[in-house]
Amino acid sequence: MVAATFDTVGARTRWFYVGMSSVFVLIAFGGFIPTYWAKLASGTFTGAPILHIHGTLFFTWTLFFLAQTTLVATGRVLDHRSWGMAGISLATAMGFTVVLAAINSMKVADTIGMADQARRFSIVSLTALVMFAGFFGTAIAQVRRPEVHKRLMILAMIPLMQAAMARLFATALTPPGVIGPPPVILSVPPGLTVDLLLAAAIIYDWRTRGRPHPVYLVGAPLLVAQQILIVPLSATPAWMSAARWVESLTG
Repeated sequence: MVAATFDTVGARTRWFYVGMSSVFVLIAFGGFIPTYWAKLASGTFTGAPILHIHGTLFFTWTLFFLAQTTLVATGRVLDHRSWGMAGISLATAMGFTVVLAAINSMKVADTIGMADQARRFSIVSLTALVMFAGFFGTAIAQVRRPEVHKRLMILAMIPLMQAAMARLFATALTPPGVIGPPPVILSVPPGLTVDLLLAAAIIYDWRTRGRPHPVYLVGAPLLVAQQILIVPLSATPAWMSAARWVESLTG
């Protein structure tokens, strides 16, 4: 009887992760409807080619993540592991495009006299990349500890959702005619909104385990700290020097 109860809880938990993955897909695609998909459909999108590559890799990643959680939920764990190297390769390529997209934004902003504002705002995507890489790399290292691995992967997904959520906020709240990168502080509300997904995962742990998993107890404060501390850090000479160095990577 006890074994059957644990099996039921385990099955529900696996499908909970599929549900979380589905929400990630909806946010990633839905968040970019106003600023990317709609403009792409109407032929009015004018961004650089790197933005198409960047978007394609990130949208592919969310679908890949959904497929991977579904494989586990349906008992195809070996298939899940077999696709692991593809996931590592995809994540690595994503990282390069984050840097290149940030550089592109800085160079575009320079043409309208807003280069410093773009350099400050680049802290949002570049530190989110660091968070993603840290959680993802640790998740790969803990692949043989599934309870740790899957929660680290949820943590890794949270920074990736911030850009899509920010697009929704910008579409709803930005006055017409505003150009250039927004102030860094405007990245905080979308980031904290995405954190509600992490809160849902923690609450689910609480209900099924009786307590949050230690991975969340460490990872959640790190995510929130990153989202908040980038505001004062973005205006420091140290960050501006770092942003100029990143910008110089493409000459």
